[in-house]
Amino acid sequence: EVQLVESGGGLVQVGGSLRLSCAASGFIFDDYAIGWFRQAPGKEREGVACINNSDGTVYYFDSAKGRFTISSNNGKNTMDLQMNSLEPEDTAVYYCARDSHCSGDGWDYWGQGTQVTVSS
Repeated sequence: EVQLVESGGGLVQVGGSLRLSCAASGFIFDDYAIGWFRQAPGKEREGVACINNSDGTVYYFDSAKGRFTISSNNGKNTMDLQMNSLEPEDTAVYYCARDSHCSGDGWDYWGQGTQVTVSS
């Protein structure tokens, strides 16, 4: 059974940091891309960052560039998102999902999400 489980969310003050983790199981981790997405109340879901585990290529969406770092631990089938310099606009539920490639449009499995709240 394919599973993606996020952890690490919480409440943090403006300028603070959080490290989210996505634990994957039930599939060959190295064969897939794992992406982070987020959805704020009343807004559409948006991409944050992604790694192609097959070749290590990393992609960042504009909201994450310069502040967030995505990393993959293939031996443990986990992927982390280090978030620094957090802003109130980063408040959202963060999800990880898998696809064959970061540029694909077939995100077929999603985690349950973890809440990140940035207080001003």
